[in-house]
Amino acid sequence: MYDMIKTHLGSAVPFATTTGVTILDLGSGEATASLKQRPEVNNHIASMHAGALFTLGEAASGAAMSGAFVEQLLQVRPIATDASIEYVKIAKGTITAKAKTSEPAADLLARLASDGKVRFQVDVTLSNESDQEVAHMKVGWLVSAR
Repeated sequence: MYDMIKTHLGSAVPFATTTGVTILDLGSGEATASLKQRPEVNNHIASMHAGALFTLGEAASGAAMSGAFVEQLLQVRPIATDASIEYVKIAKGTITAKAKTSEPAADLLARLASDGKVRFQVDVTLSNESDQEVAHMKVGWLVSAR
C-alpha cells in the first residue's frame, strides 16, 4: 500500500514533481524525500533556493501524513494549514528531508474516528549529503472525514 501511495504522490502534486522532488521512503507517519541540486533550483549564490527547500519539506510532510492515514486515505480530506521553516545552513548537493508526524498514526486515526477531524503537526529535518542539517520545518495538517 505504501508503494502505491509513493507512486501516486508524484502525479497528485505536480509542482513537487516539476521541482524534482522524489519520495524515497514512506511508512506509518514517516517519509523521506530528496531533491538534487541543479541550475533550475539554484539561487543567486549557487546554493539551493529557499523555495525549493520549502517544496521538498512540504512534500515530505505530505508523504508522512499520507503514511499515517494509509488505510483511510481515500476517505479523508487532508489540507496543509500552516508551515514554518528555518534555514540553518547553505544547502548544496542532494538534500534529503525526513518527516515524521507529531503523534503516532494510531492516535491520529483514533481522533479522526471520534471527532471526524484531526489537527496535527509534521516535523521535517532537511540535511545535506554529509548529514548536516540545512533547515528544519513544521507543517500543520487538518485531516477531515469526507
